[in-house]
Amino acid sequence: MKPANSVFSSYGTTVFEVMSRLAIEHDSINLGQGFPDVDGPEELRRIAADAVIAGPNQYPPMMGLPELRRAVADHEKRFYGLNVDGGREVMVTSGATEALADCLFGLIDPGDEIVLFEPLYDCYLPIVRRAGGVPRLVRLVPPDWHIDEAALQAAFSEKTKLVLINNPLNPAGKVFGRGELERIAELVIAHDAYAVCDEVYEHIVFDGRPHIPMITLPGMRERALKIGSAGKSFSFTGWKVGYITAAEALLAPVAKAHQFVTFTTAPNLQRAAAAGLALGDDYFAALSGDLEAKRDRLATGLSSLGFDVMPCAGTYFITADITPLGLGEDDVEVCRRLTVEAKVTPVPASAFYQDDPPRRYVRFCFSKRDEILAAALERLGDYLTAR
Repeated sequence: MKPANSVFSSYGTTVFEVMSRLAIEHDSINLGQGFPDVDGPEELRRIAADAVIAGPNQYPPMMGLPELRRAVADHEKRFYGLNVDGGREVMVTSGATEALADCLFGLIDPGDEIVLFEPLYDCYLPIVRRAGGVPRLVRLVPPDWHIDEAALQAAFSEKTKLVLINNPLNPAGKVFGRGELERIAELVIAHDAYAVCDEVYEHIVFDGRPHIPMITLPGMRERALKIGSAGKSFSFTGWKVGYITAAEALLAPVAKAHQFVTFTTAPNLQRAAAAGLALGDDYFAALSGDLEAKRDRLATGLSSLGFDVMPCAGTYFITADITPLGLGEDDVEVCRRLTVEAKVTPVPASAFYQDDPPRRYVRFCFSKRDEILAAALERLGDYLTAR
């Protein structure tokens, strides 16, 4: 038989699925996959449920329900002072991953170079390559995940079409500062490129840091596409409702990709997401505050057990260096051992690199109930003590 597509066929099953299956098999506490273990606000669930009964349940507009597009525009003004025309500059997608695919398929021609930052979310490279793009990777430097200026400059060329940036960044938990974003924006403008900005964790930022959308920086209003996620902002990761904010001319080719990918998104979920974006400041403060407390709880516990915990400024994730524990030099094998023997499952950070990854780091998800985090730390403590 003729071979399947060479890009996707070259990738194995995602590490999240592999480790989750192993966790189920060994009755392990799964701190690998990045999702909360409790649902978001009941009032939003009721809106979604009532909308199914009330209907209509037919195709909504391709660009999204007008009420959600207006809500996204109001959200951008409320939190970032950004003036957006919801009817022309917002598009709703079936999750942020679809939004990413739409942006990349809509903007990349074969041979275009795409600047990305490592460690990086695992769907980026397959989509870039399938769109015909050539990845140019900039490796962030632990423990603070700073940008190496020489590497950043070297990644840009006359062939650069766009930079794909995840801010806050999964898996490293990095929040890019204004100076870093301004330097990236300078290079984008100098090379007449675009910025696809995966900002799904925009409301999960800690320690009083601001989230700075790249689209708000000088010269970037016409060049940046900002991607948001109802799943992350309201703890409904199964809903798969995303949204893109961009200048009308830049959004147009992305919308053409969208119409041939999913075309539209469940209308009841769109209505609930619109209501969610209008929730009070107390909701968004509690979201980040509760997760910050969970971060501190897990980071303190891991540190007390001997893990070298990296700084985490946002997202659901902590990265830890396993070197001090003497568990081995291969993060994949260490994650398997912790799953099978300690009954706690992290994921190996090497999965978030293209080539020659570091093997010292594992990623834990802390968006879990406090009793789950406590049980995981207890299991890890018992295992390490018994060794």
